[in-house]
Amino acid sequence: MSLLGAALLLALAAPGRDAAAARPAKPLLPIQPESDPLPSKGAAGCSFGGRFYSLEDTWHPDLGEPFGIMHCVVCYCEPQRNRRGKPTGKVSCKNMKQDCPTPACADAILLPGHCCRTCPKAAVSIPEKRPEALFDNLEYFQDKDDDLHRNYNDRAYLSSEDSSRDDSRTDFVALLTSGSEPWVPASSAVAKARFSLVRSSLIFSISYERLGQPSRVRFTEPEGTVLFEHPVQKGASPQDSMICGIWRNLQKSSIRLLKVDQLRVSLVTKSHPAGEIRGRIIKHRALFAETFSAILTSVDPTHLGMGGLAMLTLSDTENNLHFVLVTKGLLESADKKSPGLPLRVQILHQDRVLREVLANVSLQEPDFAEVLTGLSSQEMLWLAQGQLKISVEVEGRFRRQIAGHITVRMSCDTIQSVLCGGDALTPTRTGAVGSAKLMLHANGTLEYQVQVAGTGSEVIGITLETKPRRRSKRNVLYDMTHSYRDGMASGTWAQVSGREAHMLLQNELFLNVATTDFDEGELRGQISSLLYSGLLARHQELPIPLAGHFVSPPVRTGSAGHAWVSLDDHCHLHYGIVVAGLGRADDGTVSAHLHGFAELGELQESSSREHKRLLRGFYGTEAQGVVKDLDRELFRHLAQGTAFLQVSTKANPRGEIRGKVHIPNHCEAGGIRLTPEDPEDELPGNPISSNPEELKKDPNSCFFEGQHRAHGSRWAPDYDKKCSVCSCQKHTVICDPVLCQPLNCSQPVHLEDQCCPVCEEKKDILEGQRVEKAQDSSGGCYFDGDKTWRGAGTRWHPVVPPFGLIKCAVCTCKGATGEVHCEKVQCPRLTCSHPVRVSPSDCCKQCPASEQSPVALSDMMQADGPRACRFGRQWYMHNESWHPTVPPFGEMKCITCWCVSGETHCQRQECSPASCSKEGKTQDSCCSKCQVPEDLPEETPELLQEEAKNSWRR
Repeated sequence: MSLLGAALLLALAAPGRDAAAARPAKPLLPIQPESDPLPSKGAAGCSFGGRFYSLEDTWHPDLGEPFGIMHCVVCYCEPQRNRRGKPTGKVSCKNMKQDCPTPACADAILLPGHCCRTCPKAAVSIPEKRPEALFDNLEYFQDKDDDLHRNYNDRAYLSSEDSSRDDSRTDFVALLTSGSEPWVPASSAVAKARFSLVRSSLIFSISYERLGQPSRVRFTEPEGTVLFEHPVQKGASPQDSMICGIWRNLQKSSIRLLKVDQLRVSLVTKSHPAGEIRGRIIKHRALFAETFSAILTSVDPTHLGMGGLAMLTLSDTENNLHFVLVTKGLLESADKKSPGLPLRVQILHQDRVLREVLANVSLQEPDFAEVLTGLSSQEMLWLAQGQLKISVEVEGRFRRQIAGHITVRMSCDTIQSVLCGGDALTPTRTGAVGSAKLMLHANGTLEYQVQVAGTGSEVIGITLETKPRRRSKRNVLYDMTHSYRDGMASGTWAQVSGREAHMLLQNELFLNVATTDFDEGELRGQISSLLYSGLLARHQELPIPLAGHFVSPPVRTGSAGHAWVSLDDHCHLHYGIVVAGLGRADDGTVSAHLHGFAELGELQESSSREHKRLLRGFYGTEAQGVVKDLDRELFRHLAQGTAFLQVSTKANPRGEIRGKVHIPNHCEAGGIRLTPEDPEDELPGNPISSNPEELKKDPNSCFFEGQHRAHGSRWAPDYDKKCSVCSCQKHTVICDPVLCQPLNCSQPVHLEDQCCPVCEEKKDILEGQRVEKAQDSSGGCYFDGDKTWRGAGTRWHPVVPPFGLIKCAVCTCKGATGEVHCEKVQCPRLTCSHPVRVSPSDCCKQCPASEQSPVALSDMMQADGPRACRFGRQWYMHNESWHPTVPPFGEMKCITCWCVSGETHCQRQECSPASCSKEGKTQDSCCSKCQVPEDLPEETPELLQEEAKNSWRR
């Protein structure tokens, strides 16, 4: 459980309360305050859980892992006015569970994502949220698993519909052409933009033709108000002439515009600062099945402002090609008096017409859909290789024509696969791993890289396959074994047909690794696409394999995974993790959530907890995030290649799968390099660089000595420029004196610009440093805590926001290297039985002492003894465990939290079905257990109770 999660629980406990008003003047507790996002300029609303909500918005609070979304709690941003009469918002939350109707059956179940229980039979009648069919006559092939051999493992298979769609994702498309406005220069450029809305993030992939290098992607309202701009950077996309990006944290108003087809997108170039091409973002039924596409541009270069796109797919049973045409500017230029416009659609290969369709369309229904039946094997090969061309022509007095080549669907997503023993056709538990990264190029060439590690015997086969129909009928599409050397199969497959490309993009293909001991397959994994995440390492590097074989001691597990890890220019660590085979029981059941956490640590067995970092707990098969405050020791191990990424589970808390991480770097603790200024201070939107007028409106800013200070800023106060340091923490100013360390010299010297005295032999060095510029790192050290430079050899107690002055740590500036070395103060061993702390600000306790008093909260930041944890409004001691309470939901009996040296960890308890005829849940338990019939003999209940206990999975 992260500290942010604890802050969210605190927010739920007191919705709408001003946290700044309740905070003490000088925090002594190890709580990182929640960094509330700043609302848009002039926007009124509510900040909750790291997000901004507009007035009258409602939502289910997301408490993070392992709690997840509280579906029985509804929060509301209630409009009100402050003392000055300005509109503002107040968060109020309500528990809906008491409003649930009583089920009509005794065996009611709780469906995922629901608050109230329903009867099992009623669950069948609930209409599932399915995408619309591409056309009414589009064929969907339903697999019949009756003839699948029972020994074959079918648990891992996800259909293209299951793996590519869920309730939290919605897809959109936009056709971009130059506008019809007379004041905007016309252009022949055309672009296709595909969008995926996942929660509050809009992920987009944009392909374009006849366009110079775009500088920005601009999102606007219908009236032209700019909502968001994404700068286009070279090298940030896996393909040329493609733009990849994410618009994060969309406001509710923007999501509403998106869902009613009122959001606009445009591409800005240097020659067209107002946007060269633009279009409206819309939902389209063809997006679900699309596996091929085409961008259509004007054949006549003098015909500007027109274009189109084609979305194509294959039938599941026959070689029938379905397509939908979306055009802009083509029909508008035709004779508008005609009720039906004659349209000619041709499929060509090297200017030779293969297929032709004639139809009449209207301006009211411009989209055109058709099916081309019975494609030959040669046409299917040309389809995958991008050698087919589609041409659309409006006949008549105003003849216009647009055309473009059909290619496989291109996107910014990553095609990958994790191969594990648990997903093998006959499941294995060897601790081995397979990791694959693939790329399907526009010419139909499939580039593959498959890593294999940890197998107990020799690899004898790596094959690309379809889902098997019978035990004796494994369908191998391509054998990669010839390219396998030293644990890696790498090469290209140039003869991919249209059917095989279609199945690949529909997540219907698998990779299988056979070994001497398992000739049918030791590892297997389904190939699927990961949505673009902004992690460039996914496009530039191979993933790091994660296997039980790499854990010390090795773990014989059927799970596996891989991860991408990188450091950016600010020394922030970005990671993305994919796992497979976790949470599988021996009887084939799949748990609803996957328990586990990922941590970064040293490879050495003697590594201490200080050099480990909890990244995040996660459910499902993916986890990703950013860590901004790694310590120096971890940076050193990353640079040396002695660090690892590890995923642990309830069954293997010391690690189930692990992989080695090697990232050369020159980073320092806290995520800074030895530069004069922190690069993040200059980033747009950083509150430290805000102007005075914006600071006045910021409720988290501080007013001190006649000046507004931004939240998080640090400065030397006017009343004491040398020996005091102040910081602003959410409307609260904290000022601490600079403490001087005792010197090991008889004649200390006081310098004019230094607070603390120095020894005589250091005087000349420090005076020479004053002459040099402060930016010269060779003359001292830059300390990120108070944003100041220290002279070589200087020792001081660090100031670490939001804690303030930390007396239990001493930092030293190493002048030769410019490094800041901080270490914990070592308290002396005391012989007395009841030591005390003379002053609350002292680090170490002293003797003698009277009878020890109860542990005070102020002791929790001291050096002696493990740190306690704060969760919500309660404090818990080291090794203490508890069930968290989440108002207004109540106690979470299925979740257990525990405190480990100041860090709170939480985990959800899993319940397995009780192996009995009748089960029930007591008021104080999480899992159902067998109930004892009333008419049984007296000695029977004890046996049933023991059986029920054994049926729980601990």
